[in-house]
Parts: sequence; C-alpha cells; structure tokens
Amino acid sequence: MATMVLPREEKLSQDEIVLGTKAVIQGLETLRGEHRALLAPLVAHEAGEAEPGSQERCVLLRRSLEAIELGLGEAQVILALSSHLGAVESEKQKLRAQVRRLVQENQWLREELAGTQQKLQRSEQAVAQLEEEKQHLLFMSQIRKLDEDTSPNEEKGEVSKDSLDDLFPNEEEQSSAPGPGGGDVAAQHGGYEIPARLRTLHNLVIQYASQGRYEVAVPLCKQALEDLEKTSGHDHPDVATMLNILALVYRDQNKYKEAAHLLNDALAIREKTLGKDHPAVAATLNNLAVLYGKRGKYKEAEPLCKRALEIREKVLGKFHPDVAKQLSNLALLCQNQGKAEEVEYYYRRALEIYATRLGPDDPNVAKTKNNLASCYLKQGKYQDAETLSSQPEPWRLGLPGSSSTPYLFLPAGPPLH
Repeated sequence: MATMVLPREEKLSQDEIVLGTKAVIQGLETLRGEHRALLAPLVAHEAGEAEPGSQERCVLLRRSLEAIELGLGEAQVILALSSHLGAVESEKQKLRAQVRRLVQENQWLREELAGTQQKLQRSEQAVAQLEEEKQHLLFMSQIRKLDEDTSPNEEKGEVSKDSLDDLFPNEEEQSSAPGPGGGDVAAQHGGYEIPARLRTLHNLVIQYASQGRYEVAVPLCKQALEDLEKTSGHDHPDVATMLNILALVYRDQNKYKEAAHLLNDALAIREKTLGKDHPAVAATLNNLAVLYGKRGKYKEAEPLCKRALEIREKVLGKFHPDVAKQLSNLALLCQNQGKAEEVEYYYRRALEIYATRLGPDDPNVAKTKNNLASCYLKQGKYQDAETLSSQPEPWRLGLPGSSSTPYLFLPAGPPLH
C-alpha cells in the first residue's frame, strides 16, 4: 500500500503571499479567457441544432467560469487586504518613530529641567549671599555715616548725651559722659574705656536711642552682638560691653527684666575674663544697681553699689571723682530707704572729693551741696543746712590753712544698722 506524502507547510511572508496571489490571478484570468473561448461556440450551437452533449458542456463551462470569477474576487480581496496591512504597518512605523522622538524630547526636557533647577538653586544661594552682604554693607554704611556726622562734634569738644557703658545718674537722671578724646578721658578718670572697634557703634546706638528710634538701635545691637559671639566667642570682654549697651537700651524702654538678664550675663563675663576688681566690673555693678533702683529694689541695689564703690576706691583711690559719683549713687539708694545718717555720710564724702579734685566752681559741687542740704533739712538739722549754704567751703573749715571756724568733722564711716 503506497503512503501519501503531503507537502510540507511553510510559513510564507506577506510579500510571498502577494506575489503568489498575483500569479494565481494571472492564471485564473488566462483560464477564464480559455473557458469563454470554449463556451462561445457552444452557446451559438444552442441556438441551432444542438449536438449531443453540448448542453452538458455548457453547464460545466459556466460553473467553471463562476468558480474562476470567485477565485479572482478572492484574490483581489487578498491584494486589497495586503495593501491595507501595508498601510497599517507604515502608519505603525511612523507612530513608533514619533514615540521614539517624543521619548528623546522628554529625556532632553528632563535634562533641561534638572539643569534649570540647579541654576535656580545656585541663583537662590547667590541671592541669599548678596542679601547678607547687602545687610553688612548697610551696617557699615551707617557706621561710616555716623563717623562723618560725629567727627565735627568731636573736634568741637561736644559731649554725647549718655555714656551707656558707665552711667552715673543723680536725682535728675542726668549722667556724665566722656568729653573730647573719648577713651583717653575715660582712662584718665578711671572709667572703663569702650574698645575702639565698638566705640563708633556705641555712639550710633546712643544717637538712635536719644531719638527714640529703638526699632533701629535694638537690631543694630543684636546684630553686632551676634557677630562678636561668632568671631570672639561668648566669653569675651567685647561681648560683655555689647551686652551692657543693649541692656541699657532695654532699660530706657522700661524692659527691666531683659536688661537685668543681660547685665548679669555681662557681669559674669567681665568677672571671668577681667577679674573681680576691674573697673569694667564696677561699671556693670553700677548699671545693675541703677536698674534695680529704677525698679524700686533699693535693698538689692545697695550691695551692688557698695561693691562698685569698693572696686573704684581700690583701683582709683578714695579721692577720685568717679568714687564721688559712686558715693552719690549710694547716697541716693540709702535716701530711698530712709537711711538719713548714711545719706549724710556719703554726700559729705562726695562733696569733699568734688571740691578737692574739681574745684569749688564745678557743677557737681553745687549739686552735691544741694543734696546734702536737703538731707540736713529732712533730719531737722537746720543749723547745719544754713552753715552749708552760707559758707563757701564748710567741708574744709578747720583744716590747716583755713579759718578758725569750728570744723564739721566727717565721721570715720557710715553708722552701723
């Protein structure tokens, strides 16, 4: 028995199918032409005498032509379908190319965005740096402007309103300040000299504070304090000086709690770095005592003022004008506590120092005489008050070289309580 061998099926490509279909169409068209040629005589004979079997051949030829026409139609459909598939594939390739282009553009845009973000970040950093430099330049410009404004005043010998670093108020809340020469005069009088790099800033703060422009003076102090702490550290004498300045600006605004905190911090720094008997420590003690006095805390202020007096006497001597100022402060504190005898003692000591060192015509002599006379009147010592007013220098009567009028001796020390 013979085995039937079937042709192996092969997967044809689209082009091969199209070529095969076209070849089939040509063959079918040729076959259709041959069938039509065979069918034409048979149709003509049907009109006449029909030969035997012609009718059957006509039927077979017509059926074959119909199958050929059907095959041709299917082949045309296959060609049209192939053309459509080609168009679809072409469109697909176009879309793929467009997708690739969009992907590349997207990647490029991402890279551009990343680069732009980096540039923006660098620009923001540059702006922040420029803003910081601008603030620093404004600060330096204000300082230079103050230098220009204050230089003529210094040449003429004008005196600033306050010396914020070492304030000695009397009952009228007036204060003495360095005159011409600034730090040199302060050194001569034994006060603590403000460092050269802070002197201009100190004067600038005074100017703003005296005008009531605390919204400028306070940030100026804070910025300078921050810069000093960054460059020199917190425990530095210049930081203590700036703390004193800021504290006294706060005091002028009646912010006593903040001022006391800053002064205590400054006192700790100065004691640590300069020593407990330094004039700067006495200045801070005095400022703290004045602050407590303004708050009515006279008992807390008195020991601070006494300690400042001890330092000044030790460093400057007992007959220095700054010692007299400190005695006047101490007398004022005792007066507010009703300690009349101590008030008398401190005022008489201050009066003797002023008259001896500054001369009888100095304004401090007249002020202290007036304060002492007021103290006598409050104690009912009218004769002493009258003698003080009538005698040009009653505190020196009885001393060698003076008249024989009885001398009003100063007690050896304040009465004990």
